[in-house]
Amino acid sequence: MKDLSVFKQFTKQSKSIQFKTDGKAVIYTRVSTKEQADNNASLETQLKYCKEYALKKNIEVAQYFGGTYESAKSDERKQFQKMLTFVKRRNDIGYIIVYSYDRFSRTGANGAYISDQLKKQGIVTISATQEVDTSTSAGSFQQNLYYMFSQFDNELRRDKIMTGMREKLRKGHWTGSLPFGYNNLNPGAGKTPNYVINEKGKLLKQGFLWKVNNNMSHVEIAKRLKRKGLNSITAKKLSKYFRNPFYCGLIISSIIPDEVIEGSQEAMISKKEFLKIHDLLRSRSDGNKYTLDDENLPLKMFLRSAICDTPYTGYIVKKKGLYYYKNRRIGSKENRSAKKLHLSFLTHLERFQVKDEKLIEPLKIIIKEKFLALNKDAITDSKRYENDILTIEKKLNRLEERFVFEEISKEQYNRFRRILQKDKDEILKLTYQTGFNSSNLNKAIEKGLKLAVNLSLLWQSGDIETKRKLQYMLFPEGIKYDLKNDSFRTTRINSIFKAISVISTDSGENKNGILHKKNEESLSVERKGFEPSKRCRLHAFQACAFDHSATSLNIYFSLQ
Repeated sequence: MKDLSVFKQFTKQSKSIQFKTDGKAVIYTRVSTKEQADNNASLETQLKYCKEYALKKNIEVAQYFGGTYESAKSDERKQFQKMLTFVKRRNDIGYIIVYSYDRFSRTGANGAYISDQLKKQGIVTISATQEVDTSTSAGSFQQNLYYMFSQFDNELRRDKIMTGMREKLRKGHWTGSLPFGYNNLNPGAGKTPNYVINEKGKLLKQGFLWKVNNNMSHVEIAKRLKRKGLNSITAKKLSKYFRNPFYCGLIISSIIPDEVIEGSQEAMISKKEFLKIHDLLRSRSDGNKYTLDDENLPLKMFLRSAICDTPYTGYIVKKKGLYYYKNRRIGSKENRSAKKLHLSFLTHLERFQVKDEKLIEPLKIIIKEKFLALNKDAITDSKRYENDILTIEKKLNRLEERFVFEEISKEQYNRFRRILQKDKDEILKLTYQTGFNSSNLNKAIEKGLKLAVNLSLLWQSGDIETKRKLQYMLFPEGIKYDLKNDSFRTTRINSIFKAISVISTDSGENKNGILHKKNEESLSVERKGFEPSKRCRLHAFQACAFDHSATSLNIYFSLQ
């Protein structure tokens, strides 16, 4: 049989993309900033080139989008999304015309992905000034390169801007919007700023003084300031301002992490006053209101009787100017000189101090090994939860993709998104309840060991805040004191320091200098030890960051 036309009924349809070569176009223009939009020159130029391209290619323009300022760092732009929705719903749109590919997107791979998805629907993204044939593999590759170069250019600009901002901050000059209460009398690029307190700032300064001198509540301060004409101040805002070191002449920013810079601004209060307010706020959060007596009695309420578990308070013999600790139990005669008790406590702290820095590296290995062994179940659960969250996030991304390309309705999208988000939130809650977070384990162990080299010195030289935080870091549930034997008992010890105590003792007893496990059970702690009570969590959290002269601690010792 020579005539095969009868077999055409069995031929397959082409799977290649069918472009709408006779389709209409939309034009999308944008600039990055409001200033560029107000100038409008760039937008007019883009529109002119896009129109000329459409006329040259004999393409009818159905609609115009953009014409305003939208940053292309993200593809969640209102006009951009409006344009995408329009072209997907119209069967007669075959082209999106832009001035250049960086006007379409500067998100690199994501911009290329959006173009590819549009291409599958027969819609081609065209640049009026960077003409490539996207119907070929080479053309598609070239288009994707433009997107990647745009993203690279964005990152280079960001690095340059960030470098400039860091230099400005390190010179003591603020970047971004000034904190409330300040004006810059010498604005402008390249000029040396002159930050001064404005009229509202002078009223806020009065609020700072009320706080530092009278420990007045934020609500009362806000009311008084309102009566003076400062209506914009709320108790919540005051709490934020009272915690901002900018007001005492310093500059702190996430752009220069772990750095404190002496600022060029006029200070609203002294550094000493700011720290006093900080202490008031911290003591308020954990229920402690420190007094002059507390400076001399740091173990007050932290120390409890080994006999009856009653806490110790304190008093001063004014004639002699001497402080004493006294057990609160009625009829108790458990009194002890603060000076003597502090010496005993310092001796006790030395048990948890690394006496030989050569032990630090072996200790890191042993502590981590023991910790992971004790938390094997928590680690397994944590990994499972992480995988479950990743699975849900993939489903959420797929759901969003289907909604964007109109495979599902908005009602379906919202309904399933709520279900998935609820499942994700429940798993996140379980993740928190496991009490295990491995991401900072190595850092916590390393910093804990460094701290342990000078443990007793830090406590001895520290102020009341430093002493209290160190105490609760080591002994989250406090410590018991046996007056008769002048000794201490602990119900729970921080895992790092418990390991130090055991291993340091082992190394001291081993003449060959070889570390060994003296008592396998000695490092064991109850599972609940890694799920501290609310009070213990609070003290551990407060220990995350505090400063005492040149000493800075940034560690979460409870190892949750």
